Amino acid sequence: MQRFVTEENKKWWTLAAVSVGLFMIMLDNTVVNVALPSIKHSLGMSIEGLEWVVAGYALTFAAFMLIGGKLADYVGRRRIFMVGLAVFTAASLACGLAPNGGFLIGARIVQGLGGALMNPATLSIITATFEPRERGKAIGIWAGVSAMALAIGPLVGGLLTEHVNWNWIFFVNVPIGILGLVATPLFIDESRDQSAQQRLDIPGLATSALGLFSLTYAFIEANNYGWTSPRILAAFAIAVIALGGFVLLERHQRAPMLDLSLFRNRTFGGANAAMLFVGLAMFGTFFYVSLYMQNVLHYSPVEAGASFLPMTVLIILIAPRAGALTDRVGSRWLVGIGMTLLSAMLFYYTQLGAHERFWNLLPGLLLGGIGMGMTMTPVTAAAMSAVAVDKAGVGSAVLNSSRQVGGSLGIAVMGSIVASSSSYLTGFHDALRVGALLCLAGAAVAVVAIRKIDHAQREPRPVGAAEAA
Repeated sequence: MQRFVTEENKKWWTLAAVSVGLFMIMLDNTVVNVALPSIKHSLGMSIEGLEWVVAGYALTFAAFMLIGGKLADYVGRRRIFMVGLAVFTAASLACGLAPNGGFLIGARIVQGLGGALMNPATLSIITATFEPRERGKAIGIWAGVSAMALAIGPLVGGLLTEHVNWNWIFFVNVPIGILGLVATPLFIDESRDQSAQQRLDIPGLATSALGLFSLTYAFIEANNYGWTSPRILAAFAIAVIALGGFVLLERHQRAPMLDLSLFRNRTFGGANAAMLFVGLAMFGTFFYVSLYMQNVLHYSPVEAGASFLPMTVLIILIAPRAGALTDRVGSRWLVGIGMTLLSAMLFYYTQLGAHERFWNLLPGLLLGGIGMGMTMTPVTAAAMSAVAVDKAGVGSAVLNSSRQVGGSLGIAVMGSIVASSSSYLTGFHDALRVGALLCLAGAAVAVVAIRKIDHAQREPRPVGAAEAA
């Protein structure tokens, strides 16, 4: 093995190793989408239960991401990556063995915890391993793997659901996870933040998790209990109080889970806002487009999954090139144009009816592939350029939390729009219009806030430093 892994190329083996874990956790954001009708039939679940299968994973992923980034910086990035990988692999096995809907939702929540530990460690390992001049290219590959996993998930889910069983969308993670646990110590060096003392922010974790759960619960269950019911109003009230308390705690904690000073850097704040809008618009879109293909257009799971292939191919081709281009021209306009194309995709789909052929879906898929490929890498590179290397774990966690919080809320909000409409197709179109407007808002934020990455310095400027206009 030593003859293949030299000091010169070890960093690329490191990138490959973390990409395997990243692929698993991002795949499980979307691999379940085309399997949802089969899961519903097999376990007797309601549409709200299916929303929790997807949103529960994304929500736990988001709630524990910050603490995962903190642990990665303090305890050791490789160590936390391996702990997360072990938890994720075990939870995947439990998901596949689920005897009922409640057990599946619970296992998905634990799976999200494993992903929350793994994900920030992957990006912080890359940031600590690569020099600034190569970081954009490395992050481009990282983002390409992430986007590819999100996009290829429906096809993998469709193939396994139709030709094997829906359980195997989870079982497939088990051998990959075991392989990752064996390979990680061979290819990844340990690194940590030497400047800080380890201290977990339990109050911050509790208030943020309670606030996010309450908000998601209110949106998903509002149509069951009524928007003005005491249960739903109480859930919204708890969300406001808990999230407000979280902000106050983080402002006064000696070692906060979320360092609010990160947002003094307008590029970091703008990149996270853009990522939040991407999650809000696109997670719900993937969820409901998959249901639209199967329940309205009567596609099989494989046909629904294969329909996303044009989008997948474009993301794979464009994301790494967008990373290299980011090193030269910056992220600002790439993100703005990419999110505008995503908005165009969603507006296009509002024109589709109940008897569309694949060729009617194709233009939107092409717009979405180009838009996602142009957005994910530059917005990631912009955010990570704005934090010092020793804070890479927390910076990565904040960015990924923005996407996952947006995703869980996006599924909940779009679900409430669909459920409150007179027909599925009408609600689907209304939800897509909301998603399109969110993408346009994200594009505007990116153009206003994000500034060009400065590669003249060996390390990114410290958070809070003045930025050139």
